[in-house]
Amino acid sequence: MTYQRVLLKLSGEALMGNLGYGIDPKVVADIAQEIKDVISHDIQLAIVVGGGNIFRGVKAASAGMDRATADYVGMIATVMNAMTLQDALEQMGVPTRVLTAIAMQEVAEPYIRRRAIRHLEKGRVVVFGAGSGNPFFTTDTTAALRAAEIDAEVVFKATKVDGVYDSDPQLNPNARRYISLNYNHVLTHDLRVMDSTAISLCKENNIPIIVFNLSISGNIVRAIKGETVGTVVGGFCDVK
Repeated sequence: MTYQRVLLKLSGEALMGNLGYGIDPKVVADIAQEIKDVISHDIQLAIVVGGGNIFRGVKAASAGMDRATADYVGMIATVMNAMTLQDALEQMGVPTRVLTAIAMQEVAEPYIRRRAIRHLEKGRVVVFGAGSGNPFFTTDTTAALRAAEIDAEVVFKATKVDGVYDSDPQLNPNARRYISLNYNHVLTHDLRVMDSTAISLCKENNIPIIVFNLSISGNIVRAIKGETVGTVVGGFCDVK
């Protein structure tokens, strides 16, 4: 395997499948099966999950809600997703721990860096909930932050598309998919792979980001093996 310790960033939208809102149990079960396959290769896996399928703070703030309050509500939504994912994994026999940046001791452990690393070393999947615990920061930034804290070798950004394009492939049938990009190109051209804070954090800590389609079975394992499954951010730049 190319990587031994991986951080997987899951959007909340990934859990709702084709539903307009909430969580699709079949989709969650499929994701859990993918994760189980990863763990069977003795890979240490941490996950940061978003909450956009339940509540999106930025959208609520634009409608007049206080931004900090809206972000805290969004953080709680991520914990709901984290617990759902934990349940699906443990039903498949995968030991999983949810660690939250906001104390919720009745349902999850508080985030402590050394504890998270110890869980990974013991072969447990670690799911980080409640974002970074601070408003005004996205779960993308949380993924980059946690990856740096736990010394992850790579960030996997699982999406609904098979990489990074120069324009929206759903609107432009001639959109070009990049194979590899450097951090500066992503930041300069505002490609929206992740938010700029997350990209900058990964750049400063030399953590590559691999963007790929989560819905294609086996993509996570293929990415860990080093196969080309999407776009790599942090390598050479295939744009002149």
